[in-house]
Amino acid sequence: MSDSAHPIEPGLTRPDTAALVPYGWNERWAECLAAYPGAHAGRVTRHDGSALHLATSGGVVVAPLIRRLDPAPAVGDWVACVGEEPVAVLPRESLFRRRAADREVDQVLAANVDVVFLVCGLDRVVKTGRIDRGATLARDAGAIPIVVLTKAAVGGVDAETVAAEVAAASPGIEVLITSAREGVGLDALRELARDQTVTMLGESGAGKSSLVNALLGEDVAAIGEVRHGDSKGRHTTTSRDMHVLPTGGVLIDTPGIRGVGLWVEPEAVAETFTDIDDLAALCRFTDCGHDTEPGCAVTEAVADGRLTASRLAGWRGLHDEARTSPHIALTYEQARAAKELSRNTKAAERRNRR
Repeated sequence: MSDSAHPIEPGLTRPDTAALVPYGWNERWAECLAAYPGAHAGRVTRHDGSALHLATSGGVVVAPLIRRLDPAPAVGDWVACVGEEPVAVLPRESLFRRRAADREVDQVLAANVDVVFLVCGLDRVVKTGRIDRGATLARDAGAIPIVVLTKAAVGGVDAETVAAEVAAASPGIEVLITSAREGVGLDALRELARDQTVTMLGESGAGKSSLVNALLGEDVAAIGEVRHGDSKGRHTTTSRDMHVLPTGGVLIDTPGIRGVGLWVEPEAVAETFTDIDDLAALCRFTDCGHDTEPGCAVTEAVADGRLTASRLAGWRGLHDEARTSPHIALTYEQARAAKELSRNTKAAERRNRR
């Protein structure tokens, strides 16, 4: 049964929502909740399959999922509740998702996300192709991708050099150097997370759990050992959990993932490769494939060294993958307009906080 079939008793007093502000409650969510008279709000901090952990005005509660909701709730969602029962998922601002590893469906990673930390450990090779994939997923959700290089205290690694290489290979993405053990870069992360919903994307053993504990100032995430041979870690984080940061904002901790399959609109790829998109505007043909077409400004840039061949190859791989992704409900223009509105709104909010 859908949420619309569940009656909401009119006249119930809506609880005070001040306790929800640290979780991101604002006027936008209040307006969405108004569509459900008598309901109160909760934000999903954890999903256990048969129950939701909800941050409510009375604290965090465990609410059984008695009926099926459409869409299915995810960590980061705001839901309308009657009593202890979730009856509807409030309209999302964004949805951070990837293509599932084992089938042609999308896997939701988090909802209503503003910033995505792309976590890469300096104890292993930093793969710019993986960074571009993560950035594309973030931008498809209307979120800001930021590369976070962890384990800066690892011996034999020049963190500044690696950061410069990553910045050059993935232009337009901020790169931060951190060390949870030494406290390096944590203040910058806290400032980026202030009044935002932040999530992380990275491999197992990349240092996400150590970063979560350092940002929270307490050990809430288990930290596993990393194999010395290949710097791979075990999945110490097995579920998605939302934490309120003491300096403001919320952080969604996620399990490490190996594959970063795309489930995005092609526009998200263009946002990750703005350098190529800008060049493409100068091509002779509007449908130029940047291959053997005459008058191609992109291949000309490769030929004269303004653009690397690897950068073009990375764009082509992600562009082709996005174009062949399974059907996504929103049309291209609808998705583009929605993401543009989300970006403009968030930019205005950041300016107002300064």
